[in-house]
Amino acid sequence: MKPLMPDVIVNGETIPSAEIAAEVQNHAAPKGKPGLAWRAAARALVVRTLLLQAARAAHVQAQPQALDERHMETEEDALIRAYLEQTLTPRTISDADCARAHAANPEHYRAPDLFMVSHILLAAHPDDDDARAKGRAAASEILARLQQNPDSFARLARESSDCPSGAQGGQLGQLGAGDTVPEFEAALKILAPGQIAPAPVETRYGVHVIRLDEFAPGRVLPFEAVQDRIREALEKAAWAQAARDLVAKLSETAEVSGVDMPAVGQAA
Repeated sequence: MKPLMPDVIVNGETIPSAEIAAEVQNHAAPKGKPGLAWRAAARALVVRTLLLQAARAAHVQAQPQALDERHMETEEDALIRAYLEQTLTPRTISDADCARAHAANPEHYRAPDLFMVSHILLAAHPDDDDARAKGRAAASEILARLQQNPDSFARLARESSDCPSGAQGGQLGQLGAGDTVPEFEAALKILAPGQIAPAPVETRYGVHVIRLDEFAPGRVLPFEAVQDRIREALEKAAWAQAARDLVAKLSETAEVSGVDMPAVGQAA
């Protein structure tokens, strides 16, 4: 039976359609357009094949390295890594490059915002509809009581919260970006200091009544504090560009059939 998608041939070396089909799972595509994922997979394998062909032609030698405590590179991955290390010459990043990057977008180099937060948690497992409903009802009742007496928050937290912070009047202390779950963090971002969220906030832990006690916006960090981070990012970008240039050069002279490869400078 003829395969639905063709084999791909790179400089006379065949990439079987079954191998491309296995690679497809690593490439996203819009719903209803599986052909785009197949093409992305085929192009990725063409690039891999070109790099392996070039490495072997250059007689590169490489030993697989440990990726972590449990995984090792394959021999082919090691060969590609060694070839790229020997071949790529990314541009050198200067102090001036780093300074220009900081000056062009100083807001990108900002310390994280900090929130001082208190909450009351009515614990409920995400799959326990009964507990969730009871949590929402209890949180709504607490909010109604807080509307009458906002200063009772600490007492209500000690009486009702299922979080250990209840013993401290619900105080969670200082939180930064990523310190809590997304739903909780989203609620904080729309509150003013001293304000209690007008509706209960649900997370995987249950239902929360949230008060933002204080907010300290992150300040723009001086160049000296982020220079090393900027240099690392620019060096990674320079390496990636050098790799793209190398692949484009290999593609220019390659004979590829079964999939169209983007022209030099064209997006894949």
